[in-house]
Amino acid sequence: MQKYQKIYVLGAGAVGCYFGGMLARAHQDVTLIARPARAQAMNELGLEMDCKSFQEVVKLKASSDISILSDADLVLLSVKSLDTEKMMQEIVPILPNKTVILSLQNGVTNVEIASKILTNPIYPAVVYVASGMIGDRTLKHHGRGELYIGNLKELLPQDAANLKAISQLFESATVPCTVTSDIKRDMWLKFLVNCAFNAISGIGQIPYGEMVKVPEIVKLIDEITKEFLTIASYEGVNISYLEAKEANALIASTMVTQVSSTAQDLAKMKSTEIDFLNGYIVELGKHYGVPTPFNESVYALVRMLERS
Repeated sequence: MQKYQKIYVLGAGAVGCYFGGMLARAHQDVTLIARPARAQAMNELGLEMDCKSFQEVVKLKASSDISILSDADLVLLSVKSLDTEKMMQEIVPILPNKTVILSLQNGVTNVEIASKILTNPIYPAVVYVASGMIGDRTLKHHGRGELYIGNLKELLPQDAANLKAISQLFESATVPCTVTSDIKRDMWLKFLVNCAFNAISGIGQIPYGEMVKVPEIVKLIDEITKEFLTIASYEGVNISYLEAKEANALIASTMVTQVSSTAQDLAKMKSTEIDFLNGYIVELGKHYGVPTPFNESVYALVRMLERS
């Protein structure tokens, strides 16, 4: 019998809708937790998935009532990083102890934040998907769609079983999902491209493929990357400059038409996750006494645009 019968997506943005939609398309029992307007649109008309390999309206359930999490087997956590602590406080009296949580969020601190509030098994996922929402029910997929999952703590037999079951669940829905032995390093590799691309894409409202056509922006990405690698080494994560260059190049070539989540938030006049991206590098730089002027510059510009 399948381990995860009742699956909830907590935070039905582009990432949550993509992976929740893929599971629902594979006939899994998926419910999106969304704002009332989005939940109503999904329930009435379904999730329209405009993907690279298919176009389909997927039927699934949606609700704006978090109390329904009381029977959850698996929660895909995809709220914005700035909402993690508040959301965990809200669901702690609702969520069964057995519920497994998979964080599909940007940044590298969400599992730590959630684990201070909940005792449930919580695992990080490194997400590589280019997607965006058009209105309340249309998902536009720009490329990729794979997951890397693991455990930040000692891997106990129950953790290994949980991760294997999650991987099998996604693989059965044609979502590549790899259980990795060094998830922290994989998280920081993804964190690198978030810091290198998100803020610049947001400031310029420009897709990744267009960014790298501008020599000055390529130079800026490189300087942000060098600062990032220094901070990563202080955090015990060793990523070579060559690996970083390759990771950045891969994002630019496989997500050509994608604008960052930061850009999407700014366009909608919403708060961004910049405090958990370049802002976190700036914070760690101050902690370790390492100057991070390039990260600090893009961080300041995004904060300025948020306030305007």
